[in-house]
Amino acid sequence: MENYINSSDISARGIRRHLEGQERDRLEKQGCRADRWEDVEISESTSLDAIHDVDFAGPVSIGALSRAEGSVLERTRLKNVVLGDNVTIRDVALLEFEPEAPCGFGTEVAVLDESGSRPVFIYPGLSAQTALLMAREPAWCENHLRPILSDYFETMSVAPYIGDNARVERCGLLMNVAVGRGVTVEGAESLRNGMIINNSTANKPLAYVGAGVNAENFIVEDGRLDSGAVIRNCFIGQGASVEKQFSAHDSLFFANTQVENGEACAVFAGPYTVSMHKSSLLIGCQTSFMNAGSGTNQSNHMYKLGPVHWGILERGVKTSSDSYLMLGAKIGAFSMLMGQHKTHPDSSQFPFSYLFGDEKGATVVVPGVMLRSCGLMRDEKKWPARDRRLKRRLPIHDRIVFDVLNPLTVEKMLSASDVIDALLNKPADDDRYVRYRGMKFTRASLERAKFLYTLGIYKYLDLHIDETGFPYREPGHISAEWVDMAGLPVPRTCLDKVKRTDSIEEIERVFDEAFNHYRNLERAWIASRFDDKWRKPKAVISEFASQFDRMVEEDRARYLEDLAAQNAMLAL
Repeated sequence: MENYINSSDISARGIRRHLEGQERDRLEKQGCRADRWEDVEISESTSLDAIHDVDFAGPVSIGALSRAEGSVLERTRLKNVVLGDNVTIRDVALLEFEPEAPCGFGTEVAVLDESGSRPVFIYPGLSAQTALLMAREPAWCENHLRPILSDYFETMSVAPYIGDNARVERCGLLMNVAVGRGVTVEGAESLRNGMIINNSTANKPLAYVGAGVNAENFIVEDGRLDSGAVIRNCFIGQGASVEKQFSAHDSLFFANTQVENGEACAVFAGPYTVSMHKSSLLIGCQTSFMNAGSGTNQSNHMYKLGPVHWGILERGVKTSSDSYLMLGAKIGAFSMLMGQHKTHPDSSQFPFSYLFGDEKGATVVVPGVMLRSCGLMRDEKKWPARDRRLKRRLPIHDRIVFDVLNPLTVEKMLSASDVIDALLNKPADDDRYVRYRGMKFTRASLERAKFLYTLGIYKYLDLHIDETGFPYREPGHISAEWVDMAGLPVPRTCLDKVKRTDSIEEIERVFDEAFNHYRNLERAWIASRFDDKWRKPKAVISEFASQFDRMVEEDRARYLEDLAAQNAMLAL
């Protein structure tokens, strides 16, 4: 049966053999004991002076050790385990594997809806895109994908192993936890049923588990758990970091997500989700490129049918301090959420907005104003620069398109213009607000939004249309709908193709293809989506784009001016 471990995790170098009589005597003199010495194997390259005060139980196989090279076994109890070469295990209360332990493989994560109706099954190599499809298409997952996963899991096995050059020190219990090559685990309190995987070939592993960590039913793949993190039923993906007493259950953390101090329950944390504050609770929501302010809170329990409500914060949503969102809700891309929101708003048609909660919990939307923010373009540049996966020669699992202006956000701005026209033709209510989908708008904000969206659309076109003009548009051709698959915008036809696949490898291949051909797919969308209304000469488009740039630069200038005034006020 094929093993999920790379062949380099445990070296095949050297023959493992049973101990000879004098070797047993020497180990006993060095404080070691065994239930049955016949169950202990060593490599021909094992130096016995590297083994002191170790209790052996059940079959234990030891790779090459050399105290001179820093690899030792000391003050540890080992039970039913295979050790790779150059391993260090020191001051561990118990490191044990039970027969056929899954080591976290195939753990069911009740993401989004805590009732478990949208399970994601975790395994090494799980991508954000495949995981999101599992969570968002539960019927397809149950009827089509689950049999595929069952076949896939049957081809895999989990070895009771500690990989070459791994280090496990000053830990409590490690029960059924596979530790990959080159991985360091130090100071962990309790680890049960999990695996810690290092895919780096550049001797710079991202995978790490540190002090005080308490974890159960988990996979850490090129990610980091540290400083008192407590997790249950979680996947920590490439470049993701969970630390500083953050607690999470039934949650998924994908590329370069960073969470500290707070709490997550049933969260799908797509790439670059950030939550840093002690009082923040993320619950039952899907995010990507999100930044949670202190005191961010959500609720998914209406005291009727249990915690079955969930919501979507589209890419780039930020929440202010003490914001509250009653789920279900859907917040449009790159919006700022402030105050208390209790009317289940759906602002997905209005990206780049400010959302204020009024005194009654209703949502007041100021559409489009985030387009003026200089911080938006700064974010787009900083994300790729902060990709922890780079320079480590990793097989990249999560595909990410960093563009703020993309077919998804531009399509929303295009359709928002039509919605705004319809809203402006409605009379305002007695309180001078226009109401729509549980939200409130002022007429002035709607009129301004139409102008801002127009500038944003032309800015996008200026980035993609050269002097030769627009790509050819076939008469009668209808543009494809796009969806955001956890950081990867794709045409919905791509999802239809994925749903017809018959293997995990084929699913990932389709997503790879969409990512590799993103620019061509985007250009085809531009060709079919933009009619004569938008097909202006390049010089006209560039003038609109310049106006957009001036607007952003003015915001930057005002910000720097205010910052200088504050610094002057605070100066000695």
